[in-house]
Amino acid sequence: HGLPVELEVEKKLGFKSKLDILNYGVAEFNQKCKESVWEYKKEWEDLTERMGFWLDFKNAYITYETNYIESLWWIIKEFYKKGLLYEGYRIVPWCVRCGTALSSHELGQPDAYKTVLDNSVYIRFKIKSEDKKFENTSLLSWTTTPWTLPGNIALAVNSNHKFVKIPDPDLKNNFLILEEQSFKRLIEQKVFPLNFKNLKPELILKAKDLIGLNYESLFNIEFLKSDKSYKVYEADFVSQEEGTGIVHTAVMYGEDDYKLGQKIGLPQKHTVDENGKFIEDIADVGGLEIISEKQKNQETEKKIFDYLSTKGNLFKIIPYEHEYPHCWRCKTPVIYYARNSWFVAVNKVRQKLIQNNQKINWIPSHIKNGRFGQWLKEKKDWNFSRERFWGTPLPVWKCKNCKNKEVIGSIKELTSHLEKSKNKYFVMRHGESETQIKRIIDAGQGKYHLTTLGKDMVLRQAKKLLKEKIDLIFSSDILRCKETAEIVSKVLGKEIIFDERLREINLPTFSDMHIKSYHEAFPTYESRFEKRPPNGESLRDVRARVWLFLSDLEKKYENKNILIISHEYPIWM
Repeated sequence: HGLPVELEVEKKLGFKSKLDILNYGVAEFNQKCKESVWEYKKEWEDLTERMGFWLDFKNAYITYETNYIESLWWIIKEFYKKGLLYEGYRIVPWCVRCGTALSSHELGQPDAYKTVLDNSVYIRFKIKSEDKKFENTSLLSWTTTPWTLPGNIALAVNSNHKFVKIPDPDLKNNFLILEEQSFKRLIEQKVFPLNFKNLKPELILKAKDLIGLNYESLFNIEFLKSDKSYKVYEADFVSQEEGTGIVHTAVMYGEDDYKLGQKIGLPQKHTVDENGKFIEDIADVGGLEIISEKQKNQETEKKIFDYLSTKGNLFKIIPYEHEYPHCWRCKTPVIYYARNSWFVAVNKVRQKLIQNNQKINWIPSHIKNGRFGQWLKEKKDWNFSRERFWGTPLPVWKCKNCKNKEVIGSIKELTSHLEKSKNKYFVMRHGESETQIKRIIDAGQGKYHLTTLGKDMVLRQAKKLLKEKIDLIFSSDILRCKETAEIVSKVLGKEIIFDERLREINLPTFSDMHIKSYHEAFPTYESRFEKRPPNGESLRDVRARVWLFLSDLEKKYENKNILIISHEYPIWM
């Protein structure tokens, strides 16, 4: 529910990234999301009725309401209690446009995979060895994601394969090494000249001859260097079906790559940030986007190819048609990216889920062993968390020092953990004013005074407060509160600190109008909470600024008796 709404609002506001939301304001952005939720309410209900789809409109669940969020918190707490919730650094499908990970279920959407024509590239990795048989020789590798090449940190081969050393068709007195069967296939695919078909290799090599070899890095990146970097390693995921039988490995940008890097102990450092841009200190490509909103970024690829061509590493570029996953919300190609995320350990209960699925009467029946059944069989844990603004907050708190975690399952449980205030607060509404007599809205012009009765009420209340030994007085600066605070200040002998955050709700379009005009325009508390009049505030806005005010008091003062003088709405917020 959350992310499609968020994307819709981003489009309306013309936003391109998360940074635009931060600049606009998270609270303001979420308010727009709330408004968007109800924008097509009538159309949705009419369509649902015409479809004959049975829904309870009067008691519909609202994903941003407390009771819905609290129900999810309970589920998350149950995951945690059963040992199924964990935090992990894993390769996830990542949308650079939406700035969030996608689950395997989301990648299973009907239009997630699209047939695309990408540039695949064959790259020479120059061997560093004193052994004469590797002199002027490069290992040939292949990739369909050229943007991962700056992050290359290892090459992988299958220990069961054989390899050939052949003349480089483009560089005189230079040689290439690749897997034997792959070489034959690449001749048929015209990657190598057809006259290579009867070529006798210079040398037949076993995988053990290559494993452990050092090679020159493509890009000179200091933070990727280690005693284990830029070597050839054994890996059973390398096949003969595509490529050269020598796999380029970038630890942070592929599941097999990451597992191999973990096993070996290779540096785990990103060359691309979460916004899909190369970090600044990478030669020739720093700051460039790896993917545009709609397609692979050709400008960046050209820069990479030109750089590698100048160094003699670029062997051949060949268009390659294949299926590639896209974000189902914004249609941007996803990347496989190492992220710190929260997961549900589905693999621990997968067999039980599969068994229970067989007891369900699915309509249509093919879903049981089809899409849903196949999804259950995938040996992947559920990538549970997202990194967005409009959604259920993950109720997990982790100590930065001791790493102890606590998962909260309800609002009641959360409030029981909150630290008790060391201050004592007294809250007082202004005395009777002209706005109350006239039932009129004051948008803050400050022209409505206390009545004679109102002043008398304030004086009597102030005398009662003498026994409370008030230390500080804070007040709204609107006239009726200001007059109230001045009376109290004289009785208690304390100065007043005025704060705009204690003002009445701002309703400029209803200024000087009868209160019923506001209530007719916003007839329910829900509407007053969720909607703003032009240039005005919602009750949620009022609550936000009052909480900020109180938060500041808590940070600044301790063991004080504090009197707050304000208006109706800010007080009961």
